[in-house]
Amino acid sequence: MRAFGKIAVALSLLLAVPAAAVEPELKTEEQKTVYALGLSIAQSLGAFALTPGEIELVSTGLRDGLANTPKVDAAQYNPLVKELAQKRAASVAETEKKDSASFLEKIGKEKGAEKTASGLIYIPVKAGNGAAPKATDTVKVHYKGTLRDGSVFDSSIERGQPASFPLNRVVPCWTEGLQKMLVGGKAKLACPSNLAYGDRGAPPKIKPGAALLFEVELLSIEAPPANPAVAPAAKPGTPASHP
Repeated sequence: MRAFGKIAVALSLLLAVPAAAVEPELKTEEQKTVYALGLSIAQSLGAFALTPGEIELVSTGLRDGLANTPKVDAAQYNPLVKELAQKRAASVAETEKKDSASFLEKIGKEKGAEKTASGLIYIPVKAGNGAAPKATDTVKVHYKGTLRDGSVFDSSIERGQPASFPLNRVVPCWTEGLQKMLVGGKAKLACPSNLAYGDRGAPPKIKPGAALLFEVELLSIEAPPANPAVAPAAKPGTPASHP
């Protein structure tokens, strides 16, 4: 709960500068770093979906806090800040899921598309000729992930480096979809939000409730290490990074 209060204060620091002020130049690395801090804070507040009027309230709260003339007890309202974030995120997710429905319907009409019982839409692009991975396997892949508007949110292809993932440590869409592929094959995976990042999303790029499209090439199934290290704690469907 303290984190939300700190984020709100940090955002208001950025917003307290009058709109008419001349924008500072980003000449030094330190200036650029502080500017990047502002971007990071703004991205963290995406779940609040603040209106212009609410942004002004945040700025007013900063000014009153600096002047030591608060109109409310900030500590008392910290739990309500968290509650507001949850409510706003749920509202964004509901809208996004409705908007994603037509996108998934269109994808489902592509040639060769198969919709599974879970809601995954699997579209083979190129047949493989190797083995099929199991959920407990680690796979090496090249992939590109796009939002319903076609914008890319993650791509091993753009990075020029294949990625390796344990299939039981990624979003359910991948766990299911990759098991339908053979090494050497390519496929598209259209994922409704419940098989991707759910109502939580993966801000700032992936909205709560967003449907995603992955283009995946299965390069290989990785051999398990001779002395496997203890894997970091993670729940299937909630990885620390994409996919």
